[in-house]
Amino acid sequence: MSKKTVAPKESNRYLSSKESSLFKELLSLYEAKQLKKGLKAADQILKKYPEHGETLCMKGLVLVHMGRREEGIELVRKGIRMDLTSHIVWHVFGLIQKGEKKYEDALKSYTQALRFDKENMNLLRDVAQLQTQLRLYDSLVETRYMLLRLRPTARQNWIALAVAYHLSGNLAEATKVLVEYEKTLKNVPHYDVEHSETLLYHVRVLEELEQYTEALALLDVSAKDRAIVDKTAIMEIRARLLSKLRSAEAEHAWKVLIEHNPECYDYYKGYMSNQGLNLDENPSEALVILREFSTQLPKANVPRRLSLSLASNEEFQALAQPYLLSGLKKGIPSLFVDVKSLYVDHAKLRSLQDIAESIRKDTTPDPSSAPSSTSTEPTTYLWSLYFLAQHYSYLSEYSKAMELLDLAIAHTPTLPELYTCRARTLKRAGDFFGASCAMEDARLLDGQDRFLNTKSAKYRMRAGLIDEASTLLGLFTKKDAPSPGADLEEMQSLFYLLEEGDAHQRAGRLNLALKKYTAVQRVFDDYEDDQYDFHGYSLRKFTINVYLNMLDWEDHLRSHPSYIKAALAASRIYVDVFDDPKLASNNVDGGGTDAEKKAKKKAKKAQKEKEDAAKKAAATAPTTSTNEDKGLDVPYKDDDPDGMKLLSSPEPLTLAAKLLQPLTTLAPNNIDVWISIYDVAIRRGKHLQAVQALARARALNPEHPELHVRIIHAKLSASTIPEPIPSPSGPVFTETLDKILPEDISLATFNSQYLQNHLTSAKAVLAAAQASRMLGTPLQEVEDLVFTALRDEVLLDIKTALEISGFLKKIKSLRVDELHKALDAKFIMSTAFKTPEELAKIREAVLTTNASSGNDRPDNDTIPVENETELGRVEAGGSA
Repeated sequence: MSKKTVAPKESNRYLSSKESSLFKELLSLYEAKQLKKGLKAADQILKKYPEHGETLCMKGLVLVHMGRREEGIELVRKGIRMDLTSHIVWHVFGLIQKGEKKYEDALKSYTQALRFDKENMNLLRDVAQLQTQLRLYDSLVETRYMLLRLRPTARQNWIALAVAYHLSGNLAEATKVLVEYEKTLKNVPHYDVEHSETLLYHVRVLEELEQYTEALALLDVSAKDRAIVDKTAIMEIRARLLSKLRSAEAEHAWKVLIEHNPECYDYYKGYMSNQGLNLDENPSEALVILREFSTQLPKANVPRRLSLSLASNEEFQALAQPYLLSGLKKGIPSLFVDVKSLYVDHAKLRSLQDIAESIRKDTTPDPSSAPSSTSTEPTTYLWSLYFLAQHYSYLSEYSKAMELLDLAIAHTPTLPELYTCRARTLKRAGDFFGASCAMEDARLLDGQDRFLNTKSAKYRMRAGLIDEASTLLGLFTKKDAPSPGADLEEMQSLFYLLEEGDAHQRAGRLNLALKKYTAVQRVFDDYEDDQYDFHGYSLRKFTINVYLNMLDWEDHLRSHPSYIKAALAASRIYVDVFDDPKLASNNVDGGGTDAEKKAKKKAKKAQKEKEDAAKKAAATAPTTSTNEDKGLDVPYKDDDPDGMKLLSSPEPLTLAAKLLQPLTTLAPNNIDVWISIYDVAIRRGKHLQAVQALARARALNPEHPELHVRIIHAKLSASTIPEPIPSPSGPVFTETLDKILPEDISLATFNSQYLQNHLTSAKAVLAAAQASRMLGTPLQEVEDLVFTALRDEVLLDIKTALEISGFLKKIKSLRVDELHKALDAKFIMSTAFKTPEELAKIREAVLTTNASSGNDRPDNDTIPVENETELGRVEAGGSA
């Protein structure tokens, strides 16, 4: 969406009639973006009136649009000093501050401008948008009321005031405004989308006010008059309102919705709720209703799937068998993902496994018989193998999953899903190089598939092959981009930023990892800034309901898993650097892979060529002015390409706290968030915040391994504080810490008891070892404790094993190689614990294989020859 700036209202103060008309022309030229002519007009005025503040500001504004930002801002500041009582100078300054994303400062400037021109419509509209952006809803009501009073004939001013009341929580006033607005309407045509949206919004407000009868009456009248064009919305709202009114018509309304879209889970849940049934509390009654729907709608999948969640024992088996068989016959790749949530019930897990094995056995082709004599489709056998492979992979039975995948690939070697499943299985087993090769095999089956390209690049990054992943991603990025990574970052690809950040962190390049995690934060900052334009646009276009949903989404923006992951990872790096400043100096060379170094050189060369071209153009063209509008937004300039400034920041904990701050309200049920908040707060000396974070984490999971380590750390930290903590936080800190761990229990006893209670958990063993190290336990005893995690009765996975390895490296243990040898024997399929020499050979083999496969950019106009067999198979009955 283009960002249009409106010129300030004209002023003729202190100018002669000639210069006054020239100033009006300057404003018109700015509106028309005739920047070159506008600059010339400003210069003409300043030649005679060099200290005219309004002209100085307008010239500065024009220069900012032309890209001469520093020079323009200096002129604006000078203009303000020359005329502090002009609304124009403050309006111009507000426009520039808004372009710099300094919304609070911009609002102050606009407020100052309104002191001298209280009824300026442009100013009031901008102020309203800034107040919405800053969530100053009480002030927004006053501004919107002023706009309506000045221009009551504008329909959007009525709606804007109603929305302002709504956002401020005053639904009654919002309703009154909407009623008065609707009285002003005359001769509204049918199928008027704007009027339709307004009526739906009015119904929404009445529903939130719990005036269900009035809302239903308005909805029915509007639907009868064909004033609301969204028929599905009418049906959904009507069913919901009838249920809230406990009307007898509600049951029929929900049935109509289910017939309208039988694949919507919400409709079935709404029907059940209307019947007073809870799916968890009344499973038998709900099953009877779902069975009726299955009979009435034989093609509907949802009632059959909901029945599986509610049924048990023999009834579950009777329902699951046809459900699985139907999915396998149709060749639905996502069938396992569909039923995976049922695995929380071990009995259902075993039933699904038995049913799938039975189907596989029944559909296995007989080598002695002719292909045409089989009673089932050959694809049913293939998809049963695929389903079971996913099943055993999920259960960590990797060898069994690989055997099934070998059978499936021998049966149909052109199905990409088989290779992606193999890659996922190898990844879970710890063979990241093998997983990368398997995913590359999948990609080569369809060179035009961006999904497979992305997955292959992701698996390469997980294997540490960052350069090769960049090459692969370059097949689908802009050819003229400095690098594939730069193009993906510009496109705000969160998966890429997180995966490459994780890859750099595993390789020890903390500066580059931090750079990528910070880029994720910048993406979410952009999301937040992007909403600004919609504060005006949505009200002009009357897309009110979607706009309100967007505001709610923006308010919870940083609860997104990608932001949480990036914030936690970045905060851990900052904490590590604070604890060991040598980590920053160890990365002083900036690190970087070969591809990144080449990309930097290419970007530097491109920048130099661009500057040379600009100089050449300037030399051939004597005028330095141009009409190209570069906007008011500050262009992003990366002055830290290697991330070394971030890593060497003098206040790493402040940066970490800033990243974590939104998560205290947006992710209160994430225990990792509270543990990270504790890590940062205790090091900043924020003892009250630290102990509160511990208390919140303990309320979520008192037995969490990381929490156990932090409790001991907090006790040790409290004992080393040289002076009493100031009141009132001191007593609260002490009391809360004593509630978590009473003074009469020693830390060694507490650690020993925790270990005894969790002897079969590898994470708990690691936590106990970390705590023992903090308590001063000799290194050999800590090492012996760590090695107990290798016992057969201890549940140990690849991720925890890598964490154990990292812990031994951190305490500089000499038994790391011994641990790796034991882990390599325990995880037979894994390559994560091979010796450096073995890993080098594996890496070389993978690179040789990838080089032989080729990475040519796909031709979008042709289908690769190797896909012809696959396309024929899909047409014959598969759905790959």
